[in-house]
Amino acid sequence: MPDATGLELIAAEVRDRFGDGAVTGTHYFRDEATLELAPPAVHDVLAHLRDDADQPFELLMSLHGCDYFPQEPRLGVHYQLLSLERTDRLGVKTRVGVEDPNIQSVVDLFPGADFQEREAYDMFGVVFDGHPDPRRILMPEDYQGFPQRRDFPMGGEPVLFTFNEHEVPRWYE
Repeated sequence: MPDATGLELIAAEVRDRFGDGAVTGTHYFRDEATLELAPPAVHDVLAHLRDDADQPFELLMSLHGCDYFPQEPRLGVHYQLLSLERTDRLGVKTRVGVEDPNIQSVVDLFPGADFQEREAYDMFGVVFDGHPDPRRILMPEDYQGFPQRRDFPMGGEPVLFTFNEHEVPRWYE
């Protein structure tokens, strides 16, 4: 892991190359370094960290979604990068709102992100622009909603009890 100073050096390198608006924050907590980026800069910064950085991170180990409800912007996308030479990890994250949950796909940079981006779309509703196959992967194609969002109803479907049997539609109707 890069230490706190190493994380700030990475952030400074990204700011120099992409402008001050690209980096929205840095966090170093429990020996984990995380670089926070603005959504429009994610694709370009990840390409830079993979190919052109002073200390490159060649491999995307993980991509996953997160819901920060009730905070705004609410939906987070987390990337875990790995340097094969140094065995260092770097977390990169960005946040998008529910009204405009679009972010550029990184499948062209890291082909292994294909199914992980589809899962983040399927569970959280984050739309990855430029994804080669933007379909649901875990839920049926006609499924309404995103089950991992914190405002999704618990249980998903109403349960039929004797006290509400006339209010809840039955499966055979």
